[in-house]
Amino acid sequence: MKNLNNGSIKLAIQKNGRLTESTLGLLKSAGLEFEIYKQQLFSSCWNFPLNIIYLRDDDIPDYVASGAVDLGIVGENIILEQKSKVSIQLKLGFGYCSLCLAVPKESFITSSSELNNKKIATSYPQSTKRYLDEKGIEGEIVKINGSVEIAPALAMADAVIDLVSSGSTLALNDLRVIERIFNSQAVLIKNTYLSKEKKVIVQKLLTRLNGVLAAQNYKYVMMNAPTSILKIIQKIVPGLKSPTVSPLSTKGWISIQTVIKEDIFWETIEKLKEAGATGILVLPVEKLIL
Repeated sequence: MKNLNNGSIKLAIQKNGRLTESTLGLLKSAGLEFEIYKQQLFSSCWNFPLNIIYLRDDDIPDYVASGAVDLGIVGENIILEQKSKVSIQLKLGFGYCSLCLAVPKESFITSSSELNNKKIATSYPQSTKRYLDEKGIEGEIVKINGSVEIAPALAMADAVIDLVSSGSTLALNDLRVIERIFNSQAVLIKNTYLSKEKKVIVQKLLTRLNGVLAAQNYKYVMMNAPTSILKIIQKIVPGLKSPTVSPLSTKGWISIQTVIKEDIFWETIEKLKEAGATGILVLPVEKLIL
């Protein structure tokens, strides 16, 4: 087997699960070139000093904390459950979910305060214990590995605390959410102790990932406008510093290029049209280095 202690940094990712596809997509978008095979335990990048290790998501924080690998991509929910001694470097903007308290639809329980002396089924016993302790609730935690939603129907529990994405699984099992405990998304974590050489490589990787993530928040916009409304346009879309302006062959008209934040995109476009901008062309931003 290839020696992975070759000076390259090691990144652990989920081998097969809800974060896998988005994680691989992010790494590919960052320009990392590597092959993936079904039974493969690791991949080596051809164009960057990085080895990718495929693990169970529950194991990733321990591998990072121990220094067996340098970085990991995992859900915040795992970090919070295990209280792992790792450093969160980036929130990655995918794998959104929430740890929620839910009860059967026909249950008379309407708030967490009514859980005293009740049984709560969960795959997250540590997070559940902290939650109950914070609320001052004396409840019995029933640990279940998977299929937590079935516990109330089997009379194993009065409520469940489970990870929820869309909520469809809870609804299919006649459960309703009564409280959101915390939100989670995929994060990049780092071992606390890295050599100077590895820190340099990690920083280069962070630059790539930040470029991809920043680009997701912007749209590249080109438009035509009368020269007379340039100051108005500049107030509407200042861009990262200021918009790029070029004269058109038609006298009194200019071409303007800028970027617009995704979260205010449509409101900004409406303001541009009202101001007199025309021929507005919108393109995705592949990378954005701030």
